[in-house]
Amino acid sequence: MNRKTLVPPAVLGLLVPVLAACGGSGSGQGDGIVVGTTDRFTASKDAPAPFDPAYAYDVGPWNILRQTVQTLMVQPRGEGDPVPEAAEKCGFTDTGNERYACTLRDGLTFSNGDAVTAADVKYSIDRALSIKADSGVFALLSNIDTIETQGEREVIFHLKSADATFPFKLSTPVAGIVNADEYPKDRLRDGFAVDGSGPYRLKSEVRGDELVKAVFTRNPKYKGALDVKNSQVEMVAYEDADAMGKALEEGEIDLMTRTMSPEQIRELSNGSGDVDLIETPGLGIRYLAFDTADPTVKSKAVRQAMAQIVNRSELISKVYGSQAEPLYSLVPASITGHSNSFFNKYGDPDPDKARSLLEQADITTPVKLTLHYTTDHYGPATKDEFEVLRKQLNASGLFDVRIKGTPWSTFRPAEQKGEYEVYGMGWFPDFPDADNFLAPFLDKDNFLGSPYANGRVRTDLIPESRREADRLSAAPSLQSIQDIVAEDVPVLPLWQGKEYVAVRGDVTGTAYVLNSSSTLQLWELGRGVSG
Repeated sequence: MNRKTLVPPAVLGLLVPVLAACGGSGSGQGDGIVVGTTDRFTASKDAPAPFDPAYAYDVGPWNILRQTVQTLMVQPRGEGDPVPEAAEKCGFTDTGNERYACTLRDGLTFSNGDAVTAADVKYSIDRALSIKADSGVFALLSNIDTIETQGEREVIFHLKSADATFPFKLSTPVAGIVNADEYPKDRLRDGFAVDGSGPYRLKSEVRGDELVKAVFTRNPKYKGALDVKNSQVEMVAYEDADAMGKALEEGEIDLMTRTMSPEQIRELSNGSGDVDLIETPGLGIRYLAFDTADPTVKSKAVRQAMAQIVNRSELISKVYGSQAEPLYSLVPASITGHSNSFFNKYGDPDPDKARSLLEQADITTPVKLTLHYTTDHYGPATKDEFEVLRKQLNASGLFDVRIKGTPWSTFRPAEQKGEYEVYGMGWFPDFPDADNFLAPFLDKDNFLGSPYANGRVRTDLIPESRREADRLSAAPSLQSIQDIVAEDVPVLPLWQGKEYVAVRGDVTGTAYVLNSSSTLQLWELGRGVSG
């Protein structure tokens, strides 16, 4: 085998019409498929309910929920608009994109046999909005004013303002349909249990307060748009990329994806045993975020000076090579509405311009600060990345930077509490639209809990962009937002990466196992000859 396969976006989107028409019976071919991951799933005091749809807001937990909890809409195999899933049909019923109606499929049930009704949809979404979890995931649905039901199968969403992206939001796990008997109305469901009407049932194997294996068994009661091509998939969590890679090499797992090291990807690209490497264009981004209320970085000039110094090309060359590309906006280059706003404002790295910015603002140099990063969430190269950033900033003579790494289980709660002045984060989109690379960072109830607020962005530009069903028509508003971000620098985009899957044996469907938001579609995996 020993080959590297590139799957371009156009190919990923070829089978979308077929997906919408498929039944849910599946083929159930072959033995169970084992998938490796370095995602860590921990139930802690700060995050006791990692798999509750009203709380989960990260790629790892969403990879669990997308297999088990059904949503009205679902993102297709590749690119394209979402298609009905638990719904038989959905659509706006007005010209202003403020009233959205869905009809559920007939005969839907939860995996325990209870009927899924319009009341369950309303309960699930009202619950997420009412609990208002500190993860910030509820904000995806915060434009809902009221939810109306008509009979057992009709659900009508009345929105506060026009939102052409609303169908995408109904495809995210926070809009997952849950059973009121299992999910209390006024609190989160602690632990690792998940119950839904999706293509799989979940059995969680837990050691201490951590999930070590998720066993997905095909749900025989599932009715929906997805064609389930296997009877069972196991997801095994590994300590690090090296342990996961060894497991693949020794045949303990069939496939690995999140998160391989750059060295592993380079080695597999050159051929390594009976393993295929599948490369897909990625929408995941990395960035630095600022607590704009912190005295160290409160001055815009400090943040602008950092933007003027950081050398993205050098960073990528030294750490990621061909696996990443420089990013000059929160919106990736392949998304409609993208603008290279940071390059347009700052151009190439220039410490002299950075010095001038700080002098004009009467900032004493060197500015002392700490760059915080997570040691176990975005892959083993994160430390190397922050070493390069530290050296770049300190070499200017304008900054005195140290770096500090922390496990994700500690890092994320500390960031939410405002304990870090500057910290590194990644973003995998909830759905592939420019709005989802901007609003979650800049709107009210943003998921970072950032104190930064720009009235024009929140009051005018985000609502303007959402009124446009044709996303090309939304580009002027979206680009204005990006220009404001480049001026104020509440976040500093660094790079966007590609996505990789390494697979051995006769596993099929790997070209479709990642959707356009880089989350797993385990139902696509099978064994034998693809066709």
